[in-house]
Amino acid sequence: MTRGRTEFSCVSWNIHRGRGNDGVVDPARSRDVLLAEVCLPGTEVLVLQEADEETPPHRGFLDIAGIEAGTGLAHVHAEETRRWGAESHGFLGVVLFLHPSFRIEDVVLLDLPGRCHRGAVVVDAERDGLPLRLIGTHLSLSQPLRVAQMRTLGQHLFRRGARPAILCGDLNEWRPWGGLALSPRVLGARFRGPAPATFPMARPVLPLDRILATPPGRVTEARVLDGAGIRMASDHRPLMARVELA
Repeated sequence: MTRGRTEFSCVSWNIHRGRGNDGVVDPARSRDVLLAEVCLPGTEVLVLQEADEETPPHRGFLDIAGIEAGTGLAHVHAEETRRWGAESHGFLGVVLFLHPSFRIEDVVLLDLPGRCHRGAVVVDAERDGLPLRLIGTHLSLSQPLRVAQMRTLGQHLFRRGARPAILCGDLNEWRPWGGLALSPRVLGARFRGPAPATFPMARPVLPLDRILATPPGRVTEARVLDGAGIRMASDHRPLMARVELA
């Protein structure tokens, strides 16, 4: 960190509700792969998707205490008001962990429209004296619904005080340029970042997972993680990015 500037490493991963490519649901495997191959040393933001059960009451299945102990990151949703319900670990499968150097100011759970219930977790925080907004989400497979979901998010952001924003998650957008859903016309701000392919796991060709930032933030590096455990644990590969705020 230099004066008026901070940098951190962020990881986004759709863990497929713990179901591996062998068809077995194994939360312990998800935890072990997170610790061994995904949350590499220096990771300070972790955003998971499909990390709660799909149907109400959206029970959590991960070893939260084990992840916190193994990564040094804090579970953002410890307070029940920051979760879908008492048995959940996050909001509609979106679960965030942050390094203790982030000071959390506010957490908002935002319902997004669509046939399949989707949501976003919006965290206002401060790091090294600089304000930022972290947004974790998982968008629809349908382009019209993605547009509606991002418009809902854009309207929410418009009503809040301006600050650099980082958008992380499985955005289900296959076009590297982002399409209409990720355009400033819909979001009200220009979210930018590289778009390496993360899906399907065996031979990624689609950039479904993104980590994007608005000025004066920027994504300085983005790479797809790989490993024997990663290839077994989910149908997506994790995406790691370096984010710089000024």
